[in-house]
Amino acid sequence: MKVMFYVQHLLGIGHLVRASRIASALVEAGHDVVMVSGGLPVAGFPPAGVALEQLIPLRSADSSFSSLADEHGAAVDDAMREQRRHQLLATYDRISPDCLIIEAFPFARRQMRFELLPLLEHVHAQPSSRRALVVSSVRDIVQPKSRERDKATAKLVARYFDLVLVHGDERFARFSDTFSEAGAVADRLAYTGMVAPAPPAADTGSSRRYDVVVSAGGGAVGAALLDAAIGARPLTRLAAGRWLVVTGPNLPENVFARLQAAQSDGLTLSRFEPGLAAVIASARLSVSQAGYNTVADMLSGSAAGVLVPFEGAGEREQLVRAQRLAALGRVAVVRECQLDASSLAAAIEAALDLDHPDDFPVNLDGARNSARLVEEHLAAFRAGQAS
Repeated sequence: MKVMFYVQHLLGIGHLVRASRIASALVEAGHDVVMVSGGLPVAGFPPAGVALEQLIPLRSADSSFSSLADEHGAAVDDAMREQRRHQLLATYDRISPDCLIIEAFPFARRQMRFELLPLLEHVHAQPSSRRALVVSSVRDIVQPKSRERDKATAKLVARYFDLVLVHGDERFARFSDTFSEAGAVADRLAYTGMVAPAPPAADTGSSRRYDVVVSAGGGAVGAALLDAAIGARPLTRLAAGRWLVVTGPNLPENVFARLQAAQSDGLTLSRFEPGLAAVIASARLSVSQAGYNTVADMLSGSAAGVLVPFEGAGEREQLVRAQRLAALGRVAVVRECQLDASSLAAAIEAALDLDHPDDFPVNLDGARNSARLVEEHLAAFRAGQAS
């Protein structure tokens, strides 16, 4: 099948990473995938084998996600929205996919309604024999909204979407825990398991093995975590170990320069680390925010975990995930409001002493399960059209 996979990352790169893992699984299953990316280009994404159509890049103007900006920081006006809308519709017609996957929407990315609602209307205007299967791809824990907002979202699902892939395990997090109208769209929901990387090889090579890996996702809101981690290092039992600090490509240059000045023996500073998932999974300890992908990387190996969930602009998704993992004895947590070198050092010591549960309730094969579910639903969809 031909798959068009729309993804819009606004601040970090987590949405792009998860979409890329699913796209790769679809390619491995023998399908043609075109990723239509609306965010700033990021080196290494999409992965090999996945074609790229780059829309005019847009991003969040700030960490509140309240407005959009172009790649130069200028506010997005109606003319640019119209240009993007036209570009997206033309791309869809050129690809003419059997399946359209939209990452996050309508559960998130409301900022993109100006182009996604016209796209969905365009898809449903096609003759039934040619209409694409329409799929929403969403993480298991979403930012809680008001009941009225959730009802509006459920109406969009019912009107436009044939399938909602929930990338999690119902034993760990039910979609209804953070989306109040899950029951209204239950006939479309399918849990995939967590979209995690493959478990690391037994021996990844000594040059790629670290005692501690500190990572800040895209880096746009990671400065405080990175500063605290470097300050915590000499206060822990792993002070003499090998530390890798990955800042992310979006960390401001002046902050990166400050961190460079604080480097010491045994500490490696990097903006971007190829194969970071395997490096995290094979480390003794991972220190990070509580974003979906970094947590998946940690869970795919045996690394102990310290999580500092992002809570800016009222965000709660990462906090919910971190607290659930802590309750299961898998990680130690430091709240952003309590973050400094000493609190992080104490959390590192606590995490190193945790006994990892053997029966951790999360299926980690979400990428391949997503590919299989799309195949099955497309087959049923086409059979229904033929009848």
